[in-house]
Amino acid sequence: MTTWKRKDLLSMQELSADEITAVLDTSAAFKQVGSRQIKKVPALRGKTLVNFFVEPSTRTRISFELAAFRLSADVVNISPTTSSLTKGETLKDTARNLQALHADIIVLRHQSAGAAQFLAERLQSSIVNAGDGAHEHPTQALLDVFTIRERKGRIAGLHIVIIGDILFSRVARSNIWALLKLGARVTLAGPSTLVPRAFAEMGVAVSHSIDDILPAADVVNLLRIQHERQQKQFFPSLGEYVHLFGLTRKRAEILKPDCLIMHPGPINRGIEIDSEIADSPRSVILDQVTNGLAVRMAVLYLCAGGKKLG
Repeated sequence: MTTWKRKDLLSMQELSADEITAVLDTSAAFKQVGSRQIKKVPALRGKTLVNFFVEPSTRTRISFELAAFRLSADVVNISPTTSSLTKGETLKDTARNLQALHADIIVLRHQSAGAAQFLAERLQSSIVNAGDGAHEHPTQALLDVFTIRERKGRIAGLHIVIIGDILFSRVARSNIWALLKLGARVTLAGPSTLVPRAFAEMGVAVSHSIDDILPAADVVNLLRIQHERQQKQFFPSLGEYVHLFGLTRKRAEILKPDCLIMHPGPINRGIEIDSEIADSPRSVILDQVTNGLAVRMAVLYLCAGGKKLG
């Protein structure tokens, strides 16, 4: 049995397949808590978690907050507008003050790649990366992989197609590392400007024509266009993007009947996916949200020193 020995979760790239599996198995055990009448366990009673979101978030922040409540931890939420960052204080000094106040776990979302690693190397508190720039978003990848495994029973041997803005997507990078380590075959698809051939060096296939690859897909994971991270236009128009890369109702007809359709959210309906497809029985988008709670409970529990469950 693999024992989790890390105080931090910073990236999927650094985790082994056994460590990923340990998180997934522990998540499965915690998911059962959500079906109970009383949805709390005392696993982190007496621990303090700080949600330090320098970059805006809704789903991820609430998910971590609810996960901590379910584990009986005390929770403090900090946003950039309510922190001393607005007065010129550095990220390091802000975090060191949180540690001086005995914060056991700091969940950090930051616009700069490497911010979570920077803090983890300087603080005794556990650091959980909730997204750092266009680098990684490890808990999103874990909940995506958990959802696939729950529905398909395995990861190894599956063909996963990730479509959209790969260049600026931290979700894509974390998913690629996790899926490859667990034995999946991964194909990236989208405009050549957003899915450059250089990604093939990670061990994935790259395609600029989704109609050629969709019929063989076991899972399709759609990503939104990251307009907030782009300094220029990477394709002529949204209409052209929808025509070439959107999962329309007609295009969905060529998918396998049991192909899973995923999206990390927020969804741009009518652009990367038609509403009818997003709400179809093949869509597991809301399952991803539900599973994210169990996964983040597992991550907080393990990083705080808990032993693998499941």
